[in-house]
Amino acid sequence: MTPEPGSAVVPGTDLRQHARTLVRVHDAVMGGVVPPARPRPLVSRSWRRVLAFGLDPTHANARAPLPRSEVERRRRSSPLSLVVDEIRSVLTSVADASRFIVVVTDADGVILWREGSARVLCRADDLGFTEGATWTEDHVGTNAIGTALAEQAPVQLFSAEHFEEGQHPWYCTASPVHDPRTGALLGVVDVSGPALTLHPALVALVDTATKLAEARLWRHHEQSLHRLRRSAEPVLAATSGPLLLVDDDGWVAHHSGVLVKDRIAAPREDRPLTVPGLGLCLPERLGEGWLVLPGHAPTAMAARLTRVEGDDVLEVAGAGDGGGWRASLTPRHATILRLLAAAGTAGMGAAELSRALYGDDAHRVTVRAELSRLRRVVGALVTTGPYRVADGVGLVCDPLPPGGTRDRSQAPDSSGR
Repeated sequence: MTPEPGSAVVPGTDLRQHARTLVRVHDAVMGGVVPPARPRPLVSRSWRRVLAFGLDPTHANARAPLPRSEVERRRRSSPLSLVVDEIRSVLTSVADASRFIVVVTDADGVILWREGSARVLCRADDLGFTEGATWTEDHVGTNAIGTALAEQAPVQLFSAEHFEEGQHPWYCTASPVHDPRTGALLGVVDVSGPALTLHPALVALVDTATKLAEARLWRHHEQSLHRLRRSAEPVLAATSGPLLLVDDDGWVAHHSGVLVKDRIAAPREDRPLTVPGLGLCLPERLGEGWLVLPGHAPTAMAARLTRVEGDDVLEVAGAGDGGGWRASLTPRHATILRLLAAAGTAGMGAAELSRALYGDDAHRVTVRAELSRLRRVVGALVTTGPYRVADGVGLVCDPLPPGGTRDRSQAPDSSGR
């Protein structure tokens, strides 16, 4: 039989005998000889990574905890602080009876919360498995927390599957927690205890706690959109025409007169953005969110591409009462903007830009990637289909100064010069 997905052992395994076998496998691999059995692929991958870090399996590697003040700061800033009580409600109510501890880390692998069996907590202290300690693979070797971070997947390790010999008396079961809005990694939920007390249900238990945490985070997100909508009601009632109300990440709290998906591009101060159905807009800060209205950018937003002390700089004039902004550009991005400005409203396709930049049309994929990076810098000043300077934007490109250099990798321009 093979273990269930995420499990280190199959049901009915003699844990004591299995632990002895794993010790022989670990010693053989670390000694550079053929092991009596193959480690699980997950374990083999982790051991290779850890050996490349230069860690020693025979003693405890560096794991000095962060100061308490830093732990508290990380707790306050972690979205998991919103759901740590829910995690506890699933796991810690049985911690003493099952002789394990529950640990929650941030995305850096720093232990922020830890509780459970008092006896196991004392043993964890001796191991350096304490609040503020960093339990990534490059710090403490193969362990469920660090390996779950490295693999971006749930991990259970048993006994000598751990890299450090001092961790061999333990099992650990860990699962990453992700932001349900963005998919960003927020941290890891881990259950650890004496190896010979490993229970087959722990993988499912930790998985349940993780799913509950992510569901609660989504609920908090919905509540924050509701609060934003309620706080903006007076302004929304007084504003006619199509509009959007979004949070700092672009999630839509309210929409009127426009069909829109759940999310738009994240607004930025004094940076225009394009919304289907609204066109070019300049978001306005409204409480903890943003009000997005059509035609809220000037009819001819003024932008200038110039050279400042040898660097290419895009300067955009202020809109309304807002200040302007500027952004430094790479030589390649400056060249692309100059080409698009020269092309006018007709714009240029990827093949045309490829010929202008490289002398042939074989670099269309590279061109699309460059345009994607450029649009992350200049926002909706450049639009697609074809690539061109957006409507309502007056872009002026200053002539290059005498002796000014072009993008070194630029091929002859579209006129062949």
